Amino acid sequence: MPRLSIAVLGSLLCLGLPACGPSTSNNEGGDSGTSESCNPGDSRSCYDGQTGTSGVGPCQGGNQTCNSAGTWGTCEGEVVPVAEACGDGVDNNCNGMVDEDIDADGDGFTTCGGDCCDSTECSNPSQVNPGAFDVPGDGVDNDCDGMIDNAPAVCDQTVAGQSPVGMDYAKAMDLCQTTTAAAKTWGVIDAKFSLTTGAGTPNAAQHAILKKYGSGVTPHAGQSLALFSTGVAAGVGDPGFSAALDKSYLVEAAFPADYLAANSGKLPNAPGCPAPSGSKAGDPVMLTMHVRVPTNASSFSLDINFFSSEFPEYSCSPFNDFFVVLLDSTYAGSPANPTDKNLAIYTDTAGMKYPVGVNLASGNTGLFTQCKNGKTGCAADPEDSSMSSVPGNITTCTSVAELAGTGMDASDPEETEGGAWVGGGCSAGAQIGGATGWLTTTGNVTPGEVMTLRIAIWDTSDTALDSLVVLDNFKWSAQASDPGTVIQ
Repeated sequence: MPRLSIAVLGSLLCLGLPACGPSTSNNEGGDSGTSESCNPGDSRSCYDGQTGTSGVGPCQGGNQTCNSAGTWGTCEGEVVPVAEACGDGVDNNCNGMVDEDIDADGDGFTTCGGDCCDSTECSNPSQVNPGAFDVPGDGVDNDCDGMIDNAPAVCDQTVAGQSPVGMDYAKAMDLCQTTTAAAKTWGVIDAKFSLTTGAGTPNAAQHAILKKYGSGVTPHAGQSLALFSTGVAAGVGDPGFSAALDKSYLVEAAFPADYLAANSGKLPNAPGCPAPSGSKAGDPVMLTMHVRVPTNASSFSLDINFFSSEFPEYSCSPFNDFFVVLLDSTYAGSPANPTDKNLAIYTDTAGMKYPVGVNLASGNTGLFTQCKNGKTGCAADPEDSSMSSVPGNITTCTSVAELAGTGMDASDPEETEGGAWVGGGCSAGAQIGGATGWLTTTGNVTPGEVMTLRIAIWDTSDTALDSLVVLDNFKWSAQASDPGTVIQ
């Protein structure tokens, strides 16, 4: 193919933009901006390539004409830098070298290794390569796959049920791309289930992939949800559902050692609430994923929805079932990730920290919304006051729609024995449980690193009364985040 035809084809393919993103218009020979006003019929020279590339290789300027609307038309006839087509004997990227196989931008990918923007082809070469993710809406082919602003991948259409395969749950959370430890591209390297020690196997019923949870919790992305539970990961009508929401497997395991050590050997707790008792996680389930981060990603987010049958009786009690998202990353920038690695934590305006759990319902944090307003913390142990709840009230409940069909929407009649409270609801009309509603958890990462993500849930202080978390909509971001968990 003639030299000029290759370059023109590349220019047309990207509608006048370099192959993998906008260049910095240098206005050599004229301003190519089409929004500037002008006199109809006027013409001028124009060029949209990077400074210093016009006249190098096939790159050349063009001409544009002022149209009847008084604005400049497209730059006709220009040839701008495009990705190097190795082996064609053409300096396609107009950097003064022909068929070079180099990594000029230091992003780990060479021109002949698939890097469509290594130097002159776009304005930010280090953010564009086959190891990047496609940033939505930025008008750039970040991952060099030939498409700009790819639609988000959907990979959870066929995964369902109580799959034992960890990778299926990554897909259910919309973390679709996989890779290997030796490859340079981003994606999930491996994923496996265990207890909180990293060893052992949780009961198969404790994790599931569903198209919906109950009737009110549906996917935020893709077609499926990932569920982890201290009991049965199921709603009404799903396999294994238990109306009692009190399925105990009598399995205990040590808390994650690094998380516990970072908190001085104690589980953290909501301000003013009794400390958890015991030294073991009850009926735990944990998914550990090793993930290579895209070369242009600085953070990620994950949507979560925490449900617990401990609400409302055991709000602000030692029975604060735990859900954690523990991130191991080399990131050392600002805003800093939590020192104990747990991203599933809410920080209020006064700087007080609340781990995601039923104790979010205490103190009216606003992060426990799927419930009925009323009394909380009415569980009293006449034999051991340290195991009693702190009485309170919640006024931040906004709906019970997301409880529908989960089993936690069933009525929870109060039970007494000799006048002492022994179980059931705190108020007339109370339901078996409650939920936070959808929250977003975010964390910062180092571009291109292999991060470890441990997602776990367990019963605290006993193995009774189930809690469950729904996860979905994993997303990368090119910007750093404010790590932690907030309401959507």
